[in-house]
Amino acid sequence: MTEKTAIEKNLPYGKHFGEELLVIDRGEGSRLWDEAGTAYLDFGAGIAVNALGYGREDFAKAVYDQTKKLVHISNVFANRPALELGSLLVASGPFGAVHFGNSGSEANETALKFSRLYALRKKGEGHHKILSFSNAFHGRTYGALSCTPTPKYQDPFKPLVPGMESCPYNDAAALERTLDESFAAVIVEPVQGEGGLDVMHPDFTAALNRLTKKHNVVLIADEVQTGLGRTGSLYASLAMGLEPDMITLAKPIAGGLPLSATLFSKEVNELIKYGEHGTTFGGGPVTAALALVVWRAITAPGFMESVNEKSAYLEKLLAQLKEEIPALGAVKGKGLLRGIEIPATTEAPDQMMKKIIGLARENGLLILRSGKNVVRIAPPLTISREELAEGMAILKKALTAVTS
Repeated sequence: MTEKTAIEKNLPYGKHFGEELLVIDRGEGSRLWDEAGTAYLDFGAGIAVNALGYGREDFAKAVYDQTKKLVHISNVFANRPALELGSLLVASGPFGAVHFGNSGSEANETALKFSRLYALRKKGEGHHKILSFSNAFHGRTYGALSCTPTPKYQDPFKPLVPGMESCPYNDAAALERTLDESFAAVIVEPVQGEGGLDVMHPDFTAALNRLTKKHNVVLIADEVQTGLGRTGSLYASLAMGLEPDMITLAKPIAGGLPLSATLFSKEVNELIKYGEHGTTFGGGPVTAALALVVWRAITAPGFMESVNEKSAYLEKLLAQLKEEIPALGAVKGKGLLRGIEIPATTEAPDQMMKKIIGLARENGLLILRSGKNVVRIAPPLTISREELAEGMAILKKALTAVTS
C-alpha cells in the first residue's frame, strides 16, 4: 500500500482485477472507510450485495453463534438453518423446491441444467437450446457466460457451450419469431443490472408468459440483482407479472456471505433423480443462519414500504438532476436499482465513466456503472433519505464537471 493512501498497487491477484485497488477496511450503516481512514457513502452496496448495510450486530451474532455450533456438514446430511431457509423460500412463491449454491453464476448454472433435464424428460432429445437476450448478464462460469451475449465477456473464452441463442430484449415480435419447442429454456432479467438498467416492458412480459407456455419451455427469471427487495418487492419478476418456472437468487441473500438459491417448480422437481446435481458448500449452516436474519429483516412489516418510499424519493432526485443538467440522458431502472444515462461525447465511454466514478470517489461517494454509459445507483436498502440526498449532491458535482 502506498504511503498515506489506501491504494494497493502490488496486488497478488490476477490482472483481470486491474493494476491497483482501493483497500476498504470497515463499514457501518451506508458508509465505508478505507485503510487510510477516508470515509465514503456507498451507492454500490458491494454490487447490490450489502442490501442491509454494514456493521450489523445481528449479523455478527448469527455467524458467531452458528460457527460455535456447526460450520460445515456434507450434503449427505441436512442442517436446520438451511431447512428453515429453504422452507421459507419455497413458501414465498409458486415453487416446489430449492437448490442452494454459492453465487449468482452457480444459481443460473443450476437453472440451465435443470431446464435441459426437464426438456429431455418431457420432450426428448433435440430440445436443448437456451434463449437469452441482448445486453444480458448471467455470470462468468461457462453456461452462464454462454448466455451472456456480450463480446467483451465471451470472446476471450470461445468456443462456448453450444445451443445458446439470443434475441433483442423487450422485442416481443423477435421473441415470437425465435422461440419454438426446440428450446429448453428462456432466461431473462426483469431489470438488466449489468446491461444498462433496461426494464421489462409489459408486452414483452406477456409474450414471455404466453410463448414459453405454448412451446413448453422453462422460463427462468434471473433475480440475482433484482430479487429480495432491491426493486421494492420480494421478487421483481412476480411483481411485474412474469410467470417463471424458476427464479435465481444470490447477491443479498446472505448479507455478504456466499450463498445462492435456485427456486423451481414442482413439475421440474418431480423429474430430478437422486445424485444428478449437488454442491459442497451451498446451504451451509453459517451462511444459511445469516440468510435467515436477512430474510426476517426484509420480510418484516414496513420494510418494503420503506424501500418503495426511498425509491420514490430517489426517482425525484434523479428527475431534478436531469433538469439541472440537461445534457444527461434517460433515467433508468426500478426501485433502488437506478441509473442515469450519460450522453455520447467525443470522449470514449470508458474514459468518461472512469472520470465520473473517480470524481465521485474523490468527493466521498462510491458509485457503479451499468452497460457502456449508465451511472448505476444501488445503495443499501437501509439508506436514509438524507444520505440519498447527500450522495446525489456529490454525483451532481461529478456529472457537472464532466458534462460542462
